[in-house]
Amino acid sequence: MKEIKQIYYNDSGTSFYWRKQNEVIIDKVQLIFRETGFYFSRLELEQFKRCIEESFTLNKCCDDCSLKNECHKFLLKTPCLQIDLAVSMQELTAVKDLVEGTLFKINLNDYLFGVGMN
Repeated sequence: MKEIKQIYYNDSGTSFYWRKQNEVIIDKVQLIFRETGFYFSRLELEQFKRCIEESFTLNKCCDDCSLKNECHKFLLKTPCLQIDLAVSMQELTAVKDLVEGTLFKINLNDYLFGVGMN
């Protein structure tokens, strides 16, 4: 595991930086969700977060349903124009947590080891 520096994980996936010759490469984040890997810049990660938020807005029809978010899948757009993911509402919630947790940890580290240092 010395080839990576983990950023965040949950039951559906993980995010990490790659290491090359003992140096952490922070310009891109490897995001693994289910069996799919994305190699995103921070800007692309922010775009993915907006795609997820848009999907929540477009597919919030499960509140009155007896199956409660487990019945069907819909397409989740990604920053890669050629790639959409088929996800259920449960999976959408999990990838939302993964992306938001990753961005939170990145921003926290930037603050702690950047502007926040005295």
